[in-house]
Amino acid sequence: MATRPISPQDHDRIAAAIRAAEARTDGEIYCVVANASDGYFFPAAFLATLGMLAASLAVAYGLEAWWLTIRLPHFVLAELLALASVLALLWLWPSLRIHFVPRRLRYQAAHANAMKQFLARNVHRTQARTGVLIFVSIAERYAEVVADSGIDAKVGQHVWDGVVRDLTRHAGDDRLADGFVKAIESVGAVLAEHFPVTAGDANELDDHLVEI
Repeated sequence: MATRPISPQDHDRIAAAIRAAEARTDGEIYCVVANASDGYFFPAAFLATLGMLAASLAVAYGLEAWWLTIRLPHFVLAELLALASVLALLWLWPSLRIHFVPRRLRYQAAHANAMKQFLARNVHRTQARTGVLIFVSIAERYAEVVADSGIDAKVGQHVWDGVVRDLTRHAGDDRLADGFVKAIESVGAVLAEHFPVTAGDANELDDHLVEI
């Protein structure tokens, strides 16, 4: 997924896209990009420890098959030193942690963060319940569109899945800002179809991309 920082010019483009999309609808669009949705130290340490124990058992059985023996205190000391080394590496190099975590757990963490941002940013508190969050978590290579009840009742999940596919494809090409602009345009078109702008429409959410 994207590795380039989002430039101030990209922020301006995304903000302009949000304003243009919301000019056609009473709905609200909010965008958040997270570098990562979890620190992953404890799940990575747990899984790395399990892997190390499994490897040590394999080594022990191999040595036994070759009629070699290691004194138990020496074996335990080697295990403790290996565990300390693994934990030190995970602590000092946080970027390593996610590689020890299964994809399912990464996606669960990213989805939980998306729901947290949806609530924390008050996307669920628009007057007509038509707020939509466009969320990306870079480390997990994860994107999601979270729609409030007002719009979600009228739009099938396949529509949001299509937006997510386009967004992740752009992010995979290291064009995350372009992906956000395209996603905003697509979400705006859906909102305009079901909730066209009316007189007295108020802007209820900030029109910019939030980086966390």
